[in-house]
Amino acid sequence: MAKLNLSELGAIDGFIAAAIVDTDSGLALATLGEGIDLELAAAGNTEVVKSKRRVASALGLNDEIEDILITLGKQYHLVRPLERNPNLFIYLVMDRKKSNLAMTRHTLKSFEQNLDFS
Repeated sequence: MAKLNLSELGAIDGFIAAAIVDTDSGLALATLGEGIDLELAAAGNTEVVKSKRRVASALGLNDEIEDILITLGKQYHLVRPLERNPNLFIYLVMDRKKSNLAMTRHTLKSFEQNLDFS
């Protein structure tokens, strides 16, 4: 199993909370942050990922989800399935006023590459 240390994500400008989620069960395998029910968010966003995958398949897109962005008035919610393990995804909540979306996406990609799945 991966070493699921989310502390690197906590350094992202505007960070509020994060989780690594198992798409099969909807359970958060690791969490960091507060102010949001990460267990509920993990379960709900699992359904979002599954639904988007079904739609992409039905449309014959023959492509993978890179990330899903949910923009709220005060927050960004970013869902990023892992390239090396599509049964897991990163769920990240950021303060919209304090975050840089492009840098956050870059950081998430780098973070995933450093995950240890040994």
